[in-house]
Amino acid sequence: MGSKTKGKSLPPHNVSRARRLLPAAFVLVLVLGAYLVARLPSASAATRSTMAAGFRFTELPIALPAGLPENTVRQVNPKYEHIKSWISSVGAAIAVNDLDGDGAADDLCLVDTRSDSVVVTPAPQTGDYPPFVLTPDPLPTGPAIAPMGCTPGDFNGDGRTDLLVYYWGRTPVLFLHRAGATGLTPATFHPTELIPQADPPDNLYRGPLWNTNAVAVADFDGDGNPDIGIFNYFPETKVLDPTGNANVEMNHSMSRARNSGGAHVLRWTAATSGDQPSVTYQEQPAIRSELATGWTLGSASADLDGDLLPELYLANDFGNDRFFHNVSTPGRIRFTLAEGRRDPLTPKSMVMGHDSFKGMSADFADLDHDGRFDLFVSNITESWGLEESNLVWHNTASSPAEAGRLMRDGVAPFENRAAEQNLAWIGWGWDAKMADFDNSGQLAVVQTSGFVKGEINRFNWLQELAMSNDLMLQEPQMWPKAEPGDDLAGGNHVAFWVKEPDNGRYVDLSPQLGMDARIPSRGVAVADADADGSQDFAVARQWGAPVYYRNTRPAGDDYLHLRLYRPVTVPGGAATTAAVPGSPAYGAQVRIVTADGRIQVAQLDGGGGHSGKRSFDIHFGLGAAGARPVSTEISWRAADGSPHTQKLDLTAGSHDFVLTGQAQEVTAR
Repeated sequence: MGSKTKGKSLPPHNVSRARRLLPAAFVLVLVLGAYLVARLPSASAATRSTMAAGFRFTELPIALPAGLPENTVRQVNPKYEHIKSWISSVGAAIAVNDLDGDGAADDLCLVDTRSDSVVVTPAPQTGDYPPFVLTPDPLPTGPAIAPMGCTPGDFNGDGRTDLLVYYWGRTPVLFLHRAGATGLTPATFHPTELIPQADPPDNLYRGPLWNTNAVAVADFDGDGNPDIGIFNYFPETKVLDPTGNANVEMNHSMSRARNSGGAHVLRWTAATSGDQPSVTYQEQPAIRSELATGWTLGSASADLDGDLLPELYLANDFGNDRFFHNVSTPGRIRFTLAEGRRDPLTPKSMVMGHDSFKGMSADFADLDHDGRFDLFVSNITESWGLEESNLVWHNTASSPAEAGRLMRDGVAPFENRAAEQNLAWIGWGWDAKMADFDNSGQLAVVQTSGFVKGEINRFNWLQELAMSNDLMLQEPQMWPKAEPGDDLAGGNHVAFWVKEPDNGRYVDLSPQLGMDARIPSRGVAVADADADGSQDFAVARQWGAPVYYRNTRPAGDDYLHLRLYRPVTVPGGAATTAAVPGSPAYGAQVRIVTADGRIQVAQLDGGGGHSGKRSFDIHFGLGAAGARPVSTEISWRAADGSPHTQKLDLTAGSHDFVLTGQAQEVTAR
């Protein structure tokens, strides 16, 4: 006979107890796994030094007009007075593009919060015109209005670069480039309301009280013209009016807030050129109303399924980010929600569309050389504060066709790999841009960070707020003080993430590169402003002077730089013999395969992110394969909206193309 205990089952009470313990054990396994990932070995000092040797930047000041004030906080609605530093924590912005039509993306448009001014100025060491302030005069304005960002674009399709400026306290203004303008001065631009409204007799603004912190510019409906997404933060109230009504509010939840000012998607309908240029937009119900009221701080768009209709991602503060599949047709913009799918080992906030984080910005690029767009999302990741996680969404679709099939079924084809790549934590993250700064063929990530700089750490108060009942949050008076002198992640610095060569993890090299000034920063703008084959970048700082990092690495033939245009079709447009031979080909994509077999993909980005806007140029680093022809595939929509794809073999260096029914190279520069 065998033992009496052999095969004996547990008593019922023990089985019940084991079942009760299973959830706790499962959580412990997840926590341990997360801890082990978080404790990945960091790069040694020697490794960091060796990696940093591949980059060379010179920090340069950005010229500003003389005599501007240097404030350190804004006037706010009386109900916000005790949190005025919190309310004053956004608005620094920067964009780089070719504003004067000289063929180089060497002009900056920035918002300096110290003066609440929109400034146009040349990139350092590139231009000779004096910087100037751009004002919406003679359009109505008021004291409770402040600019939040500047987005370059050719909005009326005449081949000249315009500026879209968005604000807290009013609807955006289009500064359209006059046909007869020479050089860059305030008179170069014709201020035009994006949303038409009556002219008040006293010139005080009385239109919709939009409080905008994010825009996306792209050809969403595929008709060959740039459409605009405007994504508002606060509800339509006078946030910055010290005598305003007490009808202001805050987010009604820390993890699922949906009481913001809402999304507005505008479709291009008509335009004219000349010295009184114009453009008309029509708002469309492109996003279901219940999905359009997140507190949006960042946006990004890119085509994933090969139909040249860009998908849209909204980075929402205080809750779920949103990813939308583009199902538009010419004349009708429409997005449908797509979300990630959760497996048993994935926390809910690591599933696209289900996060409870504080989404601050987003940027599409191909991080892993598979020819598909990935997505970097910036969040609050402050140690001993609010330690959430950046999100690095890797595209898991095997092809554009599979991405389309999944998105039609409501599935977003992404999984988060931020922790395993050491990109999860930086501090209080803001704007981020992925770009190749050493022409190695490998993208780095520049990420701004920092919130409110002061002398007294107030994270204990913020922690109490974060743990409080959601029913309290909407009322501003329930928020703890955040006034001048209080500090919340004010000591963060810009991160410059570079991938280690042997393990796929990223290292922040900003201390080694001298970029670690502990000043809160907001926007990042990237371009090869001096046309030397290496990309530079500029950073907007909140309540601090903006800064420019000129790339001074030795010039070589290790890059492919493309400028892509559509022909100008608006009467009175810029001549095709100019240095700019057309209008930017919004949404055009380029896929290259270098001689060593590496794949890269990029797009002409019309403008996304938080408050930084890159140039329209498409830049690839080629690494050691640079001297040989590059297999290149360009996909675009022509001026009539028809899709096209063409394969070419291109030599390293710079190339300009006009895209009609075919890609025709021009020598405009």
